[in-house]
Amino acid sequence: MSPLYLTYLNALDVAALALSDDEILAAVEQGLAAQGRGETVIEPRMHLVPDKTVPGHFNVLRGAFRAPINLAGVKVIGDYVDNYKQGLPSELGLLLLMDPANGAPKAIIDGSHLTDMRTGAVTAIGAKHL
Repeated sequence: MSPLYLTYLNALDVAALALSDDEILAAVEQGLAAQGRGETVIEPRMHLVPDKTVPGHFNVLRGAFRAPINLAGVKVIGDYVDNYKQGLPSELGLLLLMDPANGAPKAIIDGSHLTDMRTGAVTAIGAKHL
């Protein structure tokens, strides 16, 4: 059996990448263009509410990119508005990247800051094109 190698990036690792606004915008714009060309599989987001008495839920997002990236991913983001009371951000989550050809896990990445980056970039790109 071939060994599997898994990359793990925690929040500090993601921050240390120090991606510029231009890099973030370019990556998100390329992803949106690929989606428009039908080179992606983006499934509807799902919500998981584990406890109706707690003001929060999980967003579960699923998708895959064909060449040149060839990755499938699932991002789970908790959205808990009262987290500030515990000194936590309202959104915390993980991104799991996998090989779509064989299901092998490739990376686990802290998804909290990635979500912030993507949300801001989509807004900026929308304004640019509208």
